[in-house]
Amino acid sequence: MNLQNSNPLLQAPALPLFDQIKPEHVNVAVDELITAASKALETVTASEFPADWHAISKVLDVNTERLSTAWGAVSHLNSVADSPELRAAYNEALPKVTEFWTRLGADERLYAKYKLVPPESLDVAQTQALKNALRNFVLGGAELQGEAKARYASIQERMAELSQKFSENALDATDKFSMNVTLDELDGVPQDVIHTARSLAEQEGKTGYKLSLKMPCYLPVMQFAKSSALRAQLYKAYVTRASDQASAEFAALDNTQLIQEILQLRQEEARLLGYPNYAEISVATKMADSPEKVIGFLRDLSARARPFAEKDLQDLKEFASAHLNIQNPQAWDWPYIGEKLKEARYSFSDQEVKQYFTAPKVLQGLFKIIETLFEVNIHPDQAPIWHPAVAFYRIERHGELVGQFYLDPPARAGKRGGAWMDDVRARWLRPDNGQLQTPVAHLVCNFADGVDGNPPLLTHDDVITLFHEFGHGLHHMLTQVNERDVSGISGVEWDAVELPSQFMENFCWEWSVLKHMTSHVKTGEALPKELFDKMVAAKNFQSGLQTLRQIEFSLLDMLLHTEHDPLKDFMPVLHKVRNEVAVIQPPEFNRMTHTFSHIFAGGYAAGYYSYKWAEVLSADAYAAFEETAAPDGTPSLETGRHYRQTILEAGGSRPALESFIAFRGREPSLNALLRHQGMTTA
Repeated sequence: MNLQNSNPLLQAPALPLFDQIKPEHVNVAVDELITAASKALETVTASEFPADWHAISKVLDVNTERLSTAWGAVSHLNSVADSPELRAAYNEALPKVTEFWTRLGADERLYAKYKLVPPESLDVAQTQALKNALRNFVLGGAELQGEAKARYASIQERMAELSQKFSENALDATDKFSMNVTLDELDGVPQDVIHTARSLAEQEGKTGYKLSLKMPCYLPVMQFAKSSALRAQLYKAYVTRASDQASAEFAALDNTQLIQEILQLRQEEARLLGYPNYAEISVATKMADSPEKVIGFLRDLSARARPFAEKDLQDLKEFASAHLNIQNPQAWDWPYIGEKLKEARYSFSDQEVKQYFTAPKVLQGLFKIIETLFEVNIHPDQAPIWHPAVAFYRIERHGELVGQFYLDPPARAGKRGGAWMDDVRARWLRPDNGQLQTPVAHLVCNFADGVDGNPPLLTHDDVITLFHEFGHGLHHMLTQVNERDVSGISGVEWDAVELPSQFMENFCWEWSVLKHMTSHVKTGEALPKELFDKMVAAKNFQSGLQTLRQIEFSLLDMLLHTEHDPLKDFMPVLHKVRNEVAVIQPPEFNRMTHTFSHIFAGGYAAGYYSYKWAEVLSADAYAAFEETAAPDGTPSLETGRHYRQTILEAGGSRPALESFIAFRGREPSLNALLRHQGMTTA
């Protein structure tokens, strides 16, 4: 059989053929699609080809989208279904794909052609897309010449390779660690976690209980295990992953040199493009005016949060001493102390709450608020999938397809940790056939699976994570913009892209929403209002400490990409930031940098501050719902429609600040965030 003809990556189905894609398909498809896209580039840059937006798009964008869709499917499988064979194929193709996109983004002929496009021939969305494209050509090296241009291209290829290796090391360091323990050592740990640990040991023909560093195992052990020795052992393994501090058997997974080289290459790239540092490149495409403004914002928020964090710490120390006989708490003790203090102060535990959040019921409640607020319907749908746990859905309005999404909730081996939304394809009025292409998204989480035939149980934090990722999905899927490069999340400034995701988190604290999404795993009863009230009372528990932790990550990121000399060791920067920001100092061996995938493998370099920046926007946006809600807390449909039309539907077709002002009637204020997080003195 001709591999070319049967290659699922070279066919053009409406949706990726995830169940058919094999490692041997990857490079054959990539080579052919790059050849076709390169030919399209030569066609549109020829002197006789018109400087016409629609004409360029019909030839170039149609071909590059085929490449990006196929490569997107491969990259997705690499994140959720990693195998040695797929990893090898991905790594073989990665330099070729990187080289093409770098070459495209730096093509001075295409840059010149776009500059000749008549502005009067464009609609509003196309005007914004062209403005972004011209800016990106400059940032992509289109104005570089000779050796500088060649060096820029080689930097991009090497950085793609380093980022992928960083990600692989972090995944392998997480997946390959395990420890077998006895039942006595697991005293205090929830039964479902113990059951899973026993099953994992049995699968390997071992006695005892197998623990891992996957979050559904790691976090509850840290919160509930009475054994400080066990917590210490697991904590050290977790915070030294992929570092020089890990045990000798994991030495090959050390990310130290990769971080060093990534920082050096980013600095070199900045200098090539005429910027003093990489952070200047990062903010060129964001809402923030400058790195200095970002650093000032972080330090201002740090100063406001610090008194609350110090009070949080004092409370923990006093409780540990008086009630747990822990006189000198260590890093691995804080999660345990925090959980015990919360139970004592608010008379409930996360495990008690978790029994009410069965995954099917949570999903039903999530869909209900989305359907009500955004005037859509969500139905199960059919598509090829990569794992039996994956579900596929369609979103409709008045019977018309609006968008579709894959949902992949459970943690498993070979799946990258964390949670994320990614696009499969964007909304686009296609120039090749005049058809409207509807958007499709991936929503990926890492929740615990069900045990003993019961449905999976989610912690309230898991529920918040699900709502967060769905907020990203709605931003992508509910857009009404027909220009691909500025529809949905495309073209939205990175420090505003978290607005819709963090906005959705607020509904997890509304009784009118939450009461529809709980059902006790044993009795089927809904979450009692009394327990919900305790959860709300505990909502801002340790919010000062949590805020400082996020600021610590954000400030570290900014300083690594501004004032740090990348030829020197980066660890002193981490120590400096911790001395300035943190009220709890982690042990010397802590190497959180070495698995900080957001900035070394995930597109957030000099941009991690976006979470806090967008939290200001999302809290202020949600305040509009608080102001217009019914007496029982039911959200206003009119406000929901206004939010959908001004924020979600507009996508990246205009600057994010304009969309925010269109919704709120003014610029954003920090007040709502401080109020929501209980950090006001009034």
